[in-house]
Amino acid sequence: MSAILQKLRSGLKRRQKPENANADQYEVASQWQLMWWKFKKHKMAMVAGVVLILLYLMALFCEFLAPSLPLERFTEYKNAPPSKIRFVDQETGFSLRPFVYDMKQQVDKETFRRTFQEDPSTKFPIHLFVRGETYKFWGLFETNVHLFGLNDPKGPLFLMGTDDLGRDLFTRILYGARISLSFGLIGIVFTLILGLLLGGLSGYLGGITDTIIQRLIDLLISKPTIPLWMALAAALPKDWTPLQIYFGMILIMSIIGWTGLARVVRGKMLSLREEDFTMAARLAGASDMRIINKHLLPSFASYIIVNVTLSIPATILGETSLSFLGLGLQPPVVSWGVLLQSAQNLETLAHHPWLLWPAAFIVVTVLMFNFLGDGLRDAADPYK
Repeated sequence: MSAILQKLRSGLKRRQKPENANADQYEVASQWQLMWWKFKKHKMAMVAGVVLILLYLMALFCEFLAPSLPLERFTEYKNAPPSKIRFVDQETGFSLRPFVYDMKQQVDKETFRRTFQEDPSTKFPIHLFVRGETYKFWGLFETNVHLFGLNDPKGPLFLMGTDDLGRDLFTRILYGARISLSFGLIGIVFTLILGLLLGGLSGYLGGITDTIIQRLIDLLISKPTIPLWMALAAALPKDWTPLQIYFGMILIMSIIGWTGLARVVRGKMLSLREEDFTMAARLAGASDMRIINKHLLPSFASYIIVNVTLSIPATILGETSLSFLGLGLQPPVVSWGVLLQSAQNLETLAHHPWLLWPAAFIVVTVLMFNFLGDGLRDAADPYK
C-alpha cells in the first residue's frame, strides 16, 4: 500500500511541476513579457498584427508586386472590369497555369453605354517573375522584373479593374499604400513628440505652464476637426512640390492631433510626480527633463503605445479625407485618398463599382489598427 501511495504522490508532483514552473516564471517576468503573454491571448489582435505586417510589406515592395506602373495607360481597356482568373478553358479543359481571356468593348445602341465582354478565342497565360516596364526599385536601381504578369505587356490583366484613363487600379492601390500607410507612421512621430513634450511639462511642472498648455488644448479641441484641417491645408502654397505638401499635411495633422496624447501624459504625470522614486531622483540632483525622460515616461510606456496605435488610423483617415476633397495630395501623386476622388460621382459608381476598392483597403487598415489597439489596451494591464 505504501508503494502505491508513493507512486501516486510522485505522479501528482510531476503533474504540478509545470504549473509551479509557470507560476514562478510569471512572478519574475518583466512588464513587457507579461504584456506579450497577455497580448497573445487576444486572437483578433494577433490576426490584426499579421494583416498590418502584410499591408506594410505590400507597400514596401509595391514596385515588384505590381504588374504594371501606376501611370501606365491601357487605352483599349478604359473603365474595364476586374479580370477573372481562370483555370479551366472551354477547349483545353483544366490547366495548372492560370490565365485570363481577352476583353472586347461593346457599345449599347440604345443607351450608348460601353461595356466589356470576355473573348474566349484569345487567352493570356499568367506567369511569375515576368519582365515588363522598367522601374526604380526603392528609387535605387532599375529593373523590369515583376512578381506576376503576362508575356504581352498590353494584355488585360486587371485584378481590380481600370479607371477612366485605362490605368490598372490594383497597381495604383499598391503604390497608394506606400503613401497612405507611411503618412500614418510619420505623422504619429510628430504627434508623439508634441504630446510627450507638452503633456509631460504640463503635468510635471504644473502652475502657469500647466494652465497655458491646457487652455491651448481646450482651444484646439473646441474647433471642428475637418474644417480646421481644410483651412490649414488650403493655406499651403500652391507652388509646393508633392513632397513638400506631403510633409505639410503631416505637420497639420500633428499640430491638431497631439492634444489627446498630451492629456493622457499629463494625467499620468500628475499621479507619478509625487511618488517616492521621483522624489529620490530629485534629491539626487537629477534635472526635470531627466526625471521625465528616464523615470516617469518609461513607467507608463505601455499606455503611450496603446494611444499611439489608436491614433495612427485617425491620421490615415485625415489624409484620405483631405485628398478626397481635393485639398491634400493631388495627381499624379498616388494615395488611397487621391484614388477615391474618381469615386465621387454616384453615376460613375453605379457603372464602375470597382473604383471603390481603395475604400475597402482603408476600412481594413483602420479596423486592423483598432483591433491591435484593443489587444494592446488589454495587455497594458497584464495583472487583470
